[in-house]
Amino acid sequence: MRSRLDSVDFLRGLVMVIMALDHTRDFFAASPIDPTDLTKTTTALFLTRWVTHFCAPVFVFLAGTGMFLSAAKGKPVTELSRFLLTRGLWLVFLELTVVRFGWLFNINYQITFGQVIWAIGWSMVFMALLVYLPTKAITGIGLLMIVLHNLLDPFKSDQFGSFAWMWMIFHEGGLLQVTSSIRLFVVYPLIPWIGVMAVGYGFGAFVQSVPETRRKRVLLLGLGLTALFVALRATNLYGDPGHWAAQKSTLFTVFSFVNCQKYPPSLLFLLMTLGPALLCLAAVDRDLGKWAQPFVTLGRVPLFYYILHLPLIHVAAGVCFYARYGPAVFSFGPDNLPEDFGYGLPVVYLAWILCVLTLYPLCRWFAGVKKRRSDPWLSYL
Repeated sequence: MRSRLDSVDFLRGLVMVIMALDHTRDFFAASPIDPTDLTKTTTALFLTRWVTHFCAPVFVFLAGTGMFLSAAKGKPVTELSRFLLTRGLWLVFLELTVVRFGWLFNINYQITFGQVIWAIGWSMVFMALLVYLPTKAITGIGLLMIVLHNLLDPFKSDQFGSFAWMWMIFHEGGLLQVTSSIRLFVVYPLIPWIGVMAVGYGFGAFVQSVPETRRKRVLLLGLGLTALFVALRATNLYGDPGHWAAQKSTLFTVFSFVNCQKYPPSLLFLLMTLGPALLCLAAVDRDLGKWAQPFVTLGRVPLFYYILHLPLIHVAAGVCFYARYGPAVFSFGPDNLPEDFGYGLPVVYLAWILCVLTLYPLCRWFAGVKKRRSDPWLSYL
């Protein structure tokens, strides 16, 4: 049991570390271009962005797995449902307030964002209802949401009149005018993410088997999902709004092949990320030694890590830019940045590593607190 849980926590911790790379790039990088725009990007910039695509799907998927394991330990379904409802709403609140502040460092909440914590929170709210169903039914619902949601792509929010806001929240995403003075930018529409969490719940049955059987099943599932991605993507028929095409080089053609839509995550995006993630999980489902312990530790306190990493990276970037430009940095805006603003990828990677190393002692302390104590509030952080 310990090895199994360590492998799940290791994978979660690994994607949390990789996630911080993407956010460090957001604050530090010099390039204003979209890293996945194959007409403008570089190999290093594309791969720096692309590798972080694994983070959200793995995190949401394993959140579902954790729910199943909680139920398997004997937690009554009513208690599990109540916890998912309250924790889900708590996560939505954190996204719209604390997490947003970490991104922007202002308290002008006329515009806020629905990103990954928002999606996880609302997915938990829906799972609070779904957990009353049999595991196979939950898994089936999740699969249908993942596999079929791209059929909805032709329908746009402006076709739904007064219900346009609902379509944007669940499928399309975009900027919502909540009140005359408050706007919400939905970055993570909910349908596919609820599906990922539901399928992750069903996956919990896989990790309950004996280690040898579990590794074999997870390995075969990972290979199957990866092969299905390659086969479907090759056809350019279904599973992603964008088609791959031959590019200026073989490498960039490969980039086109794996350049799938994240907002909202297409079927192919989820196959491309979850398949290899399960292969990784099968590979680490053993005694990994002391080198893996930091990732396991981070994987046990993901929300604590997430809440802290944004303001830390933001402050670090502010200090660096102040040291470089002085007080003039406070007058910079999107339309008046100096030509040399920002840093290249070597500085981004160095800042990323230093920020993660700074966070680790705090996360190790908090993981120890959670291990020693069972206060109910700890499960909300």
